[in-house]
Amino acid sequence: MDQNTGVGLVVGRDCGPRSARAFVPSPQPNQPALVCTLEPTAVKGGRLLKLEEWMDIRTLRKEGHSIKAIARQTGRSRNTVRRVLREPGPTSFNQPQRPSRLDAFKSYLRERWESCGLSAVRLLPEIQAMGYTGSVVTLRRYLHSLKPERDRLRKLTVRFETPPGQQAQADWAYGGRFPDPDGHIFPVYVFVMVLGFSRMLYIEFTSSMKLPALIQCHLNAFAFFAGWTLEILYDNMKQVRLSPTELNPLFVDFAQHYGFAIKTHRIRRPRTKGKVERMVHYVKDAFLNGSTFTDLADLNTQARSWLAHTANTRLHATTGQRPVDLWPQEKLTAINTVPPYQLCEWMPRTAGFDGFVRFEKSRYSFPPEYAGQTVFIGHQQHKIVIRSQDMIVAEHSPAQKTGSTIADPLHLAALWKLSLQKPQVPPPRWQLTFDAQVQTTPLTTYQEASK
Repeated sequence: MDQNTGVGLVVGRDCGPRSARAFVPSPQPNQPALVCTLEPTAVKGGRLLKLEEWMDIRTLRKEGHSIKAIARQTGRSRNTVRRVLREPGPTSFNQPQRPSRLDAFKSYLRERWESCGLSAVRLLPEIQAMGYTGSVVTLRRYLHSLKPERDRLRKLTVRFETPPGQQAQADWAYGGRFPDPDGHIFPVYVFVMVLGFSRMLYIEFTSSMKLPALIQCHLNAFAFFAGWTLEILYDNMKQVRLSPTELNPLFVDFAQHYGFAIKTHRIRRPRTKGKVERMVHYVKDAFLNGSTFTDLADLNTQARSWLAHTANTRLHATTGQRPVDLWPQEKLTAINTVPPYQLCEWMPRTAGFDGFVRFEKSRYSFPPEYAGQTVFIGHQQHKIVIRSQDMIVAEHSPAQKTGSTIADPLHLAALWKLSLQKPQVPPPRWQLTFDAQVQTTPLTTYQEASK
């Protein structure tokens, strides 16, 4: 949704991608204009929805818009809007099938690849003899698609204006490195979150920027604000976005728990989240510069006092009002409407073929069918939990001693059963037919030669 530029792309039901047109809806009274930005190729047939579009539809509904209004603003049919509102979560994106020069050879290629594992270089001459005229790149692309798909949904986010309760912006800032009484050097970071409408500010100082620290800072900020906004804008920090096309699934789990949408700005476009960027400079200049603190606890104590008596009570230059006075108008999602999030630091591990995964110098068993895969393990509610993507596959009591092995008898029984199965020896990947015919000379030939 592009609420910054106010311009989006709307594709009609009978319009193809080439007929996309710019569109700016008329705002309702006391309501800012909302525009949904859609890629024309993403709405072909009116069926494909990106994760951002799914979140935008849910957000518009929370704002009180009718199904008809949401359909008009997003360019989607009312049936699509109803389906999104009924769904408990976003559905997976399936790549549409397109005609290819390989279509006539795919069954042959699949059989050869599954039986022999031949590379594209080996298979290319075989199908060229059968009439294939395409490139080896197309062939490699098809062979790669036979492997498990690992692509993630991509996300496009842009800057937009913020009505009450719509958006908060969050960021990390580096504070410096300082020695402790033992002489160890540790870094100091400041977490900054600002509500877009009221400019209400929250800051917290930590010695880590890891995901658990980020989530804990969010929880403290939600308690400080007594709620949260419909969406939060970030930069491309690794705790939120693993790559240009992949959100951190553990942070997505946290966001879905509280029901806010994750927004990230374009790479090398920090001005998109200008409110929080300005607050970072404000904190460093008006609070940190020239001040002295005894330790991290004292730093956070003085920060809370500064927020209460200076930062949130000053007359803001843009709004002309004090943030603390505009704060009640934010219409935040109340903090008591959702149960507290169980904070857990999930550590990725490769599940061993012996049926165990190592965590904190101990070994924990898991179902053997997950051997060789990447699983996540961590503490949750006084248990050691092992997850495969979003599924919990094993739970154990924490080891009492370092170096212990914690095994579930069901896991061991399944491991024994699979290990005792007679492995199937694959046939040779070449053939020896013995079909050559030995030439024989008739006896009459020798008789005639002897005469």
